[in-house]
Amino acid sequence: MQTPSEKLRDAWTRHAKDVARKINLAWWIQTLSTPLVTVGLVGACVLLLVRREMPDSPAWVLGVSALGTVLLLGGIAWLVARRHFEKPEQSLVRIEASMRLRNALSAAKAGVAPWPELPPKVDAGVDWHWQRVLVPPVAALAFLTAGLFIPLSARANAEVGKDEPLAWAKLESDLERLDQEEMIDETYIEEMKKKLEELRKQEEEEWFSHSSLEATDSLKKEHSTQVDKLERELARADKALGNLEKNAGGMPAAEKERLLNQFDQALQGLQNGALKPNEKLLEQLKQLDPKNLGQIPPEQLQQLRDAMKKAGQACKDCQGGGSGGGQGDEWLDDLLDGEDGQGGDKEGKQPGDKPGEGAGKGGVDRGPGHAPGMLGAEGQKLDTGDMTGLESKDLSRSLPGDLLQLQDGEHDVDKSAVGPRSGGDTGATGDGGDRVWKDALDPDEQKALKKFFE
Repeated sequence: MQTPSEKLRDAWTRHAKDVARKINLAWWIQTLSTPLVTVGLVGACVLLLVRREMPDSPAWVLGVSALGTVLLLGGIAWLVARRHFEKPEQSLVRIEASMRLRNALSAAKAGVAPWPELPPKVDAGVDWHWQRVLVPPVAALAFLTAGLFIPLSARANAEVGKDEPLAWAKLESDLERLDQEEMIDETYIEEMKKKLEELRKQEEEEWFSHSSLEATDSLKKEHSTQVDKLERELARADKALGNLEKNAGGMPAAEKERLLNQFDQALQGLQNGALKPNEKLLEQLKQLDPKNLGQIPPEQLQQLRDAMKKAGQACKDCQGGGSGGGQGDEWLDDLLDGEDGQGGDKEGKQPGDKPGEGAGKGGVDRGPGHAPGMLGAEGQKLDTGDMTGLESKDLSRSLPGDLLQLQDGEHDVDKSAVGPRSGGDTGATGDGGDRVWKDALDPDEQKALKKFFE
C-alpha cells in the first residue's frame, strides 16, 4: 500500500516522463524533417525512372522499397538526435521552472522536502507547432505516392526500339498473317520464325553487315518464292476443278486429259513445296478423284474450293505487301497454256464472232490467238489521218508551223512540141539526166562519176 507521498512522487515522475518523451520526439522530428523531404523528392524521381525502364516491376515491391528507405532514414535520424534527448529528471526541472514551484520538485526528488500537491494541469512550457511538424512528412508522403501511382508511359522495350532491318518486320508480318488464317502448314511458319530469330540474335552492330543483309535477302526471296508457288498451284488446281465441273458433259477427251494432268501437277507442287496448305486441306486434295467429280456432292466440292481460295488469298495478301509475283504470273501462265476450259477458244469468244475470229491458239483459220480487248477496253478511234485546215482570221498572230491552208494543185507541165535537133548542135540543153551530166558538171566531175559507175 503506497503512502500519499509515494503516490505524489509517482504522479510527478509520470508527468516528467511524458514531457521527456515529447521533447525527445520533437528533437527526432526536427532532425528528420529536412532529409525526409529530400529523400521523398529523390525517391519519387527514382520510382518514376524505374517504372519507365522496368514497367513489369510489381508496385508492392516499389512500395516496400520506399518504406524501407524511409525507415532506414528514420533510424539514422534517431541516432543523430539522441545527443539532444532529455531525461525525466531534466523534465522535472523544466516543469518546476515553467510552473514556478521554486525548486520544490528538485528538493522532493532529493528527499529534503515533501512532494507538492499535484495541480489540475501540469504545464511544462512546451507545445507542438503542428505546421512545422506535419509539413515535412506529408510532403515526403506526397512525393513518394506520386512516384508510385502517377500515370507514366513505359519506355519501349529494347528489342522494339532497335533499328532492325525493315525486311525482318515485313517477313514477320507475313508469317503472322499466314498463321492467323490457319490454312497454312505450321511447320513452315515455325521454321521461318526460327531463321528470323537467328538473325535477330546477332549483335546489333552486325545487323546491317554485308553477311547479315545477304542472309536477310536470301530468306526474303525464299519466302517470296514459296508464297508465289503455293498461290499459283492453288489457283491452277482450283481452275482445273472448276473447268472439269463446269464442262463435265461435253468436254473433248483430249481437253479433259489436259485438265486432269494440270490438276495432278498442281497437287504434286503443293506436296513438294516447303510451304504447304494445312494438313486437312492437303489430305482432302489427295483423296479427291477429279475423274469422278459428278459423284462428289456439290456442297462438299464447293467447300473444298472455298478453302483453297482462302489459302490462296492469304498468299495474295502477303504478295500485296511486296513479296513479289502475284496475279501477273497467273495471267502469263493462262496466256501461254491457253487454259480456258474449251481448248483455249471459249473465253475469248464474243457474240457474233465468225470462225477464225476471237480468242484461240492462232492459225490461218482460227483467229490471231488472243481475245479482243485483252489489254483493256478499246478507246474511241480517232481520225488522225484527216488534216483539216484552220482558217486564221488574224495572220499577225500565227506562229511558225501553223497550218494556214490546204489546197489541191497540179504540176505545171510544158506540153509544147520539140522538133528534131542535130547531134552536133552544141547549143542543145539536153533532157532529164543528160542535162545534169553534160551541163551541170565540169569535166573532172564527169570523169569521176563515169569511173564510179563503170
